[in-house]
Amino acid sequence: MFRLLNIEFHKLKHNRASKVLSIIYFGLLTSIALIAAIKFDIGPVKFHLAEQGIFNFPYIWHFNTFVAAIFKFFLLLVIVSMMANEYSNKTLKQNLIDGLSKKEFILSKFYTVIAFAGISTIFVFLVSLILGVVYSDYNEFSIIISDLEYLLAFFIKLVGFFSMGLFFGILVKRSAFAVGAIIVWLIIESIFKGYLFYSFRSNEHTSEAVNNIMQFLPLEAMSNLIKEPFTRLGAVKSVANQIGEQITKDFSVQYLDILIVSAWTAIFIYLSYALLKKRDL
Repeated sequence: MFRLLNIEFHKLKHNRASKVLSIIYFGLLTSIALIAAIKFDIGPVKFHLAEQGIFNFPYIWHFNTFVAAIFKFFLLLVIVSMMANEYSNKTLKQNLIDGLSKKEFILSKFYTVIAFAGISTIFVFLVSLILGVVYSDYNEFSIIISDLEYLLAFFIKLVGFFSMGLFFGILVKRSAFAVGAIIVWLIIESIFKGYLFYSFRSNEHTSEAVNNIMQFLPLEAMSNLIKEPFTRLGAVKSVANQIGEQITKDFSVQYLDILIVSAWTAIFIYLSYALLKKRDL
């Protein structure tokens, strides 16, 4: 495992674009802390975002993992360009000539995906912990360690998304086309979701019926892992109650979603291997 990882990181170390994208990505993750600096002081109106409870434990685990997941596209570019470079620089063929099997080649890419996802998760954990210690109104240990399953969901989400990028990178051999293919897939899922809403329009529980089907599609399943955290915020709930609305949404991490994304990850890695094994290099 470490031998294969060492090969991949050696390649990435000499790839300027990958280094720049990685720096931008982790810089953006760090920029979550800048949210704490957002203040509005207009006459009698004083607003400090950090004081609205977004950095309170355990809510911070939900909020930060959701925001951090938005930046995953920068690392996706690293993953797909990593694959594209294997073809353009002919390092894939050279690795196989040097004795690396196709299975080991795919495993080296998958280990890199896991490494990126693991480093990202640890990074988000440390940023969130520091922000929480500084700004949270609740610092009891039992509260701090509540909702840590959002970090697991974040890790699973990144592994699944990057595995999908790896598959498309092998399929089309060009980084721009690979990203384009994922965007097309997203559009297809969105169109299919719209079609389901139209088909079930006469159903009393339309939204539930649609979600029961959509949850098995890869990008929808990844999205379901960490649901939007904003309506969970106390201030939003208070406003909703004042206008007579009741928020009953379940924000917890569902282990069925973890299982579905894990299954798609296995499918994407297997298809990557099957494609590489079949393809004449």
